[in-house]
Amino acid sequence: MPNVRVLNRSLHRWGAILVALPFLVVIVTGLLLQLKKQLPWVQPPERRGSAEAPAVGWERVLAAVQGVPEAQVRGWGDIDRVDVRPAKGMAKVTTKTRWEVQVDLGSGAVLQSAYRRSDLIEQLHDGSWFHDAVKLWVFLPSGIVVLGLWLTGMYLYALPWWTRARRKAAGGTTSR
Repeated sequence: MPNVRVLNRSLHRWGAILVALPFLVVIVTGLLLQLKKQLPWVQPPERRGSAEAPAVGWERVLAAVQGVPEAQVRGWGDIDRVDVRPAKGMAKVTTKTRWEVQVDLGSGAVLQSAYRRSDLIEQLHDGSWFHDAVKLWVFLPSGIVVLGLWLTGMYLYALPWWTRARRKAAGGTTSR
């Protein structure tokens, strides 16, 4: 039977090599997502509208978004989602081209329009941007391996202490 310490180190090394690229993607995108409210490049900052309750209809919201050429909106079919923020008096309209248009719910005016990268970064982060199969067969196993790396790393970290404590209890030396 192989030595547990040698096997643990070997598993730790090979596991790290196996998940190096997917885990790098997860780390970098995770850092960007942590800062998405602070980095306008990732997600446009939210602007405040003029109303406390919606005063314009959906037709006016759609017209405002259609007025932004970069959004490439011809109709509701080009809209991915609408996030209504009544407390801020605005609606965030995200298009299928990943453009975000913030519309004032009081006047129907465009408060801001910008490209929104956070959704793309989230898809890269969980692997779904590549393909659903990649998400389940590369990123999920990579996460499991990283959990194993954490466990083996904690074992490698604690091992010298356990060894010293065992030697001390047995009356041996604690120095290396």
